[in-house]
Parts: sequence; structure tokens; C-alpha cells
Amino acid sequence: MIVAIDGPAGSGKSTTARAVADRLGWLYLDTGAMYRAVGLAFRAQGLPFTDAAARTLLPGLDVRLHPHPDGTRVTLDGHDVTDGIRTAQAADDASQVSKLGPVRQAMVALQRRVADGQDVVVEGRDIGTVVFPGAEVKFFLIADLDTRASRRLAQSGGAQARGSDGGLAAFQTVRSALADRDQRDQSRAIAPLKAAPDAVVLDTTGLTIDQQVEHVLDAVRTASPG
Repeated sequence: MIVAIDGPAGSGKSTTARAVADRLGWLYLDTGAMYRAVGLAFRAQGLPFTDAAARTLLPGLDVRLHPHPDGTRVTLDGHDVTDGIRTAQAADDASQVSKLGPVRQAMVALQRRVADGQDVVVEGRDIGTVVFPGAEVKFFLIADLDTRASRRLAQSGGAQARGSDGGLAAFQTVRSALADRDQRDQSRAIAPLKAAPDAVVLDTTGLTIDQQVEHVLDAVRTASPG
């Protein structure tokens, strides 16, 4: 069975997908990490975000995800880049490379190979629409922009209160970056960010992670044969 969880940054899709996969004992596939790793490769080699550069880079690129008790580890050409891809710059680069046709084609093919013949929970931005349109369970997670910005700030270690001068400035920076990425992801010509027609749209603004997980698990139980 394929469980597809899509949504914008900060909607809770990664945390929810990991928890669902853990509860079910299934494979967790973080497609966003793949695009971040590719973006890291572009930046490391000083390449522009173009189709031509992608065609040069991709044939020799080795991106892999490794299940680990502390979460999925990501390697790029044999080097662990898990920490290096969890930055604001890496997120922005991922958004840039995900617009490129050669990158999309290569990553979708890899994602399908990884999931072949397995029960898997997959999260990303085009899972239910492009990568696995036949997924038995599809969710599209949303949340208001302020909530998503607060979550991202907390994830990055931002401890200052939004009401303080420094905290407010950091919050506005993160909020602006998320709004910019939303616009890029929703307007790109290839695999834009949008809910599949048959996806359950779940607003996580006022939900706890446990509540989000239960929504998905309930859908899995309903879809499971027997």
C-alpha cells in the first residue's frame, strides 16, 4: 500500500509521515530530502539551476536514503549530508531544482524504484498527483501561514518570542521565505504543489501531531483489505 502525504512547508507532513510509518512498521520515504540533496550538489559544484546543468550533473549523482533509528539518513555520493540539507538555504535550493524537468524525471523514477513492492508512507509535494497517482491513501496537509512560520522557527531553534524585536524579525523572515516558496511551488510548470482530486485535505492549524497521525491511520485502516 502507498500512503501519500503532500503539502507545503510547515504543514506537518514530514512529522506526520514519519510517525505514521513508525506506527505501521512501514518504509518512510522523504522525497523532499532527495531534492535537498540534489540542490546541495548543484551548490557544491557552483552550477546554475538550469536543465542543461542538471543533465550534466545527474548521470553521476548518487542520492540514497537510509532508515535509521534516529530518522532517515541521507547520503550524496557516499557522504552523509543529513545535517547539511536541513538548512534554509537547502530548502530554497530544493525549491529551485524541483522546477527542473531532468531533476523531476530522475527523482520520480528513483522514488518509484525505492517503493516498488513495499508498504510505504511517502511525503512530498507531488506524491498524490504525479509520483503515485494510484496511491490508496492520499492526504494534502495545510495550515495557515503564521502557524507554519512559527513551526519552522521552532524547528530551527528560534527561541525568542514573536513579541520581542528579535523574535518578530526572525518570524517575519521565515514567514516571507515560506510565502515565496509557496508561490514558486504552486506556479511551477512541472508538478505544481496542489491537492490531488481524491486527496483528503486536512487543516493542521489547530491539530496536535497525534491527531494528525490518527486521521491518516484511520484512512489506512479503512483502505486496508479485510
